[in-house]
Amino acid sequence: MRGGGGQVTTARPTAAQAASAQAGSGGAGGRPAPLRVDAQRNLEHVLRAAREVFGELGYGAPMEDVARRARVGVGTVYRRFPSKDVLVRRIAEEETSRLTDQARTALGQEDEPWPALSRFLRTSVASGAGRLLPPQVLRVRMASEEVAPPAETRVPHQRHPGDEGEPRVIEPRLSVEELDAPGAVELLDVVGQLVERARAAGELRHDVTVADVLLVIATAAPSLPDAAQQAAASARLLDILLEGLRPRAL
Repeated sequence: MRGGGGQVTTARPTAAQAASAQAGSGGAGGRPAPLRVDAQRNLEHVLRAAREVFGELGYGAPMEDVARRARVGVGTVYRRFPSKDVLVRRIAEEETSRLTDQARTALGQEDEPWPALSRFLRTSVASGAGRLLPPQVLRVRMASEEVAPPAETRVPHQRHPGDEGEPRVIEPRLSVEELDAPGAVELLDVVGQLVERARAAGELRHDVTVADVLLVIATAAPSLPDAAQQAAASARLLDILLEGLRPRAL
C-alpha cells in the first residue's frame, strides 16, 4: 500500500495469514500440516499402488510403475517421497508393523505353542505382508540361536524386472544390532517368542530359526493374477512348508 509521501510500503501479514502460511509448510513444532482432501487421496493411491507394485515386482520396481498404477504423475509421487528409498522405507515399516501386530495377536490368543505359530504364519501369508518385508530381516540371527548356518544359503528372492528366476546367494547373517529397518527389532522379538515356545514344546524342528519363519512368510504368498488361484496356491504351499517345520517322527 502507499504510505505518506507516496512511498510504497509492504503490509505486514495478519496473524491469520501467518497461521495459514505456516499450515501450508508445517505446523507448530515442525509437525506436518494436515493434507488437503485431494492431496490425502493421492497419497493413499500412491501407497496402495506401491504395495501392489513392490509386492509383485519387488523393491527394484521403478517409481514410474508406482505412479502408473496410482494413476498420478511421477512428479506427484516425488512430491510426497523425495526419493525411492523414502517410499520403500515407508512401505517396509508399515508392513513390518502389521506383521508384528499379527504375531502379538497369535501370541496372546493361542495358549498352545504350535497353534500360535501356525496361526501367525497363516494370517501373515493371507495378508500378503511377507512379500514386503525388508530383505535384511531375512538374514538376521538372534543371539539365542546357536544353530550354525550353512556355508552357502540359497533362497528365492524378490523378482526384479529382467530377472531370470535364478536363486541368489544371500550375504552372511546379520545381528539384530546391525539392522537398519524401523520396527524390525520388535517383529523379531515377538516372532522369536513364538519360535522359542514351539521349539521348547518339541513341536518345531530345533534348527528352525526366526529368519526361517519369516522366510516362509515371504515365499508362501505367490503373486498370481487371479485372486482365488493365489489364495489356493498360498494355502497349499503353506501347508507343505508348515509340515516341513515340524520335527520328524522317529
